[in-house]
Amino acid sequence: MTNILVIDDHPLVTDGIKTMLAAHAEIVVAASAKTAKDALALLEQTFFDIILLDISLPDGDGLTLCAEIRQTNKQSKIIGLSSANETGIITQFLQRGGNGYLLKNMERQELIEAIEQVQMGKIYLCKGANEKILEQYRNIDVATQQVPVLTRRETEILQLLNEGLTGPQIAKQLFLSPLTVETHRKNLMQKFNANNAQMLLKLARQNRLIE
Repeated sequence: MTNILVIDDHPLVTDGIKTMLAAHAEIVVAASAKTAKDALALLEQTFFDIILLDISLPDGDGLTLCAEIRQTNKQSKIIGLSSANETGIITQFLQRGGNGYLLKNMERQELIEAIEQVQMGKIYLCKGANEKILEQYRNIDVATQQVPVLTRRETEILQLLNEGLTGPQIAKQLFLSPLTVETHRKNLMQKFNANNAQMLLKLARQNRLIE
């Protein structure tokens, strides 16, 4: 038997979950709470296999409550419930000990699948949340690809150019020939697709390679 605690201040949500699970004799909504305070009081007395936790509660947020529950309860699986499909909220919830994330417009089968998956020790994200997370990583990947990879010597020369040194001055400071410095400078211009030194330094600042 899988005992569930629903923490949500909207009776329609709790009733809807009960209706979705009515045909599943092995999954039972054993209790519900409308506030974080009531939920913590219940959890002091009873163990629940699954906790369905609303991200927004009248007396606090579900992110904080998730962390509080996880401090004293390592065994229960916590699934976030929300109308917000935001990457920051999803990742914070998982970081604070959450095991899954569902949007409140979920279908019955998705709810059951989430419960079954987290019970097996897996992280479950609904389709919408999963797409948001993947989108974030795609954006990071694209941004990373756009940042040129510099050698140690190119980084040194870029920094000295940013400090206002000329080619001959850089050559003298780094004990290099002026021709070598000029070759590195041209390589930098090519990597950043810059037409002049000002554009090179501007692009380097935008990519946080110099300050």
